[in-house]
Amino acid sequence: MRALLDEHPHLGVEPVLRELHIPSSTYYRWRQAEKDACERIRQDTELTGQIRQIHQDSGGIYGSPRIHAVLKREGVHVGRKRVERLMRQAGLAGISPRRSTRCTVLAQLMRVPLPPLVTPRVLGVDDFALYADTYGTLLVDAETRLPLTLWEGRDAEQLSRWLRGHPGVEIACRDGSLTYRQGIADGAPQAVQVSDRFHLWQGLSRRVQEIAATHRGCLPHALPAPEATEPELANAAATQPESADTPAARHARRLFEAVHALTDTGRSFSSAARQLGLDRRTVRKYARARTWHEVVRRPPRRPSTLDPYLDYLQQRWDEGEHSAKILHQELLTKGYLGHYQRVKMAVAPLRRGLPLDRGGTSLRCGTAWSCRAPPPPPARDLR
Repeated sequence: MRALLDEHPHLGVEPVLRELHIPSSTYYRWRQAEKDACERIRQDTELTGQIRQIHQDSGGIYGSPRIHAVLKREGVHVGRKRVERLMRQAGLAGISPRRSTRCTVLAQLMRVPLPPLVTPRVLGVDDFALYADTYGTLLVDAETRLPLTLWEGRDAEQLSRWLRGHPGVEIACRDGSLTYRQGIADGAPQAVQVSDRFHLWQGLSRRVQEIAATHRGCLPHALPAPEATEPELANAAATQPESADTPAARHARRLFEAVHALTDTGRSFSSAARQLGLDRRTVRKYARARTWHEVVRRPPRRPSTLDPYLDYLQQRWDEGEHSAKILHQELLTKGYLGHYQRVKMAVAPLRRGLPLDRGGTSLRCGTAWSCRAPPPPPARDLR
């Protein structure tokens, strides 16, 4: 309205008001309010000053809810919506505490610029599984143990391209992959290729486990010598049952006979594997075994609270007590706190004419004995 009148002063007020359908009283009341502010505007101006002071005292942290609470404590009766409107008009805003989630933290970390890439003197190359059968390649500075880069795939061309773009690698640590060997040889022929400690131990343990599987029948003899008071129990524990009517035993016996029927005639492992539809490593394992007991799968036996009472169970069984319930009650008087079902399962082999299950030496245990450092000898008393 004012802009129209300022642009066309010859029109006059009354014709413009009639054209815009605005009552003249409304126009003149509006002009009067410009000169003398109404009570509402004067209160808003005063209240805005108080809000600005509270916001400044809080260091710019308080928002409309806290400022409204402060005004209420000071005896100023005002609505929260009015405080929000005045703060919005004055351009004031508080800081809302927002709970940081893992996505927020990751987003902040992704904004941090990466340090400049320095070509390492000792480069570590290894693969990792992304998902399912998809693998990636990871490059690490072997001296600082900081990752350098990674990409999807395990091809030699990409590794050699990276090495040609970053000359200066003197030593390259890798696993036994032929792909990485070719990539390092093409990209950095002057670098010395070595195997890191992890892959050395991994390859050694696998080889020792294969040897232990071949000579599994000798593992019970590696156990410590039993005490003289119970030689018959030790011999019984080391003796394997000749007839085990279980699905695993029947499967192992069937494969053992089928593999030896082919390999004993001079057939190669690969030829036997193709005819039987098995993996070559499976055929090799069964062909190297002397009996099917060496390849049957046995779950490792865990220590039990009944182990200290196995001698007593054997003694009472030899004396003619074959009731698991009575044996359990007798063990309770000796301090056993286990369940009756465990005693019942323990004497089950005795009912079939088999010895008590006292555990044994597994392939993992035999491999660990061979790979671990021997314990230090006891210190001699020089006194």
